[in-house]
Amino acid sequence: MQQLAQRATTLTPSLTLAIDAKAKKLKAEGVDVCGFGAGEPDFDTPQYIKDAAAQALAAGFTKYTPSSGIPELRAAIAEKLKNENGLDYKASQVIVNCGAKHSCFNVILATCQTGDEVIIPAPYWLSYPEMVKLADASPVIVETKEENGFKLTPDEFRDAMTPATKLIILNSPGNPTGSVYSREELQALAEVALEEDILMLSDEIYEKIVYDGTEFVSLASLSSEIYDLTITVNGFSKAYAMTGWRLGYIAAPEHIAAAIDSIQSHSTSNPTSFAQKGALAGLKGDQSFIGEMVKAFTERRAHMYDRLTKIPGVTCVKPMGAFYMLPNISKFGLSSTAFCSKLLDEQKVAAVPGIAFGSDAHMRLSYACSMENIQKGLDRIEAFCKSLKA
Repeated sequence: MQQLAQRATTLTPSLTLAIDAKAKKLKAEGVDVCGFGAGEPDFDTPQYIKDAAAQALAAGFTKYTPSSGIPELRAAIAEKLKNENGLDYKASQVIVNCGAKHSCFNVILATCQTGDEVIIPAPYWLSYPEMVKLADASPVIVETKEENGFKLTPDEFRDAMTPATKLIILNSPGNPTGSVYSREELQALAEVALEEDILMLSDEIYEKIVYDGTEFVSLASLSSEIYDLTITVNGFSKAYAMTGWRLGYIAAPEHIAAAIDSIQSHSTSNPTSFAQKGALAGLKGDQSFIGEMVKAFTERRAHMYDRLTKIPGVTCVKPMGAFYMLPNISKFGLSSTAFCSKLLDEQKVAAVPGIAFGSDAHMRLSYACSMENIQKGLDRIEAFCKSLKA
């Protein structure tokens, strides 16, 4: 048997996808499972977006497009970024990718190499460190504090920096923490990056999903100097319930955008042609769907937070964005993997162990699911925790 490349053998499989797959398998077997693992809205893609894609199919729009995406979609994204985020990007600085995950991977591949270090605040989205490894760079994990809302501080950033630091990844609103950095907090972190000319990947995929009047701020909008060091990542998966469509995008300084376009031209070629027409309709069409979805998330978030914080032994930081909660279950004396495994076996509740996100003291619960599922699942979680006795 031929030996695999080392990069392929050092990767950790996605626990979120594994948990979701196991829960779906049990459900298919007739087991009543309450799933909290999925990182996708449980809403259907708006009909006008599906119609636009269907019309594109019917019209024969099924051939190759430019690797960077169709010009009208890139222009619409640039317009969106300017009008909504105060970001002045030309269409040539926007590259459409096969999902925001692909966007992040392309950014890291285009900017990092052997010997480079990438700072990643923990808890983190579980794919960030693996992407860094695939680029032959080294992830530097910085543990954030619960009492600080899981947000990286300038001092923590500075302490983690070395002469090898090339990039920092900031995700606001964050997965799995729900943390949202304020304008002042982002400014303070960016000032540290400016000191040493460190690039910043700003993953803004959850920008539309914020609560309690929280302001979302796009990192690159803070100053021209910060803009020059920032690669903005966003997409259509979360705001438009288009996870399976696989469409994300980056907006970056010209030379970085050109490098990403070149990489993409040799890997995936273009994003799916007719899906791009759906995304274009999404940007140009009625945006009220997003508000309705966030309203539902707001109600679920309130219910889940209230229930979790009443369970003896469980503590939880209230998320200000995205659709996840990260309860601390360390008082029960089990690793997050053991806790979630027993929870699934004994109570048929699927949650993701926090170790997947860099924190073994927590588990992640998604509330991108029905209120019925949330209520029933929390009843079971409460009974499980009481049986363990913290």
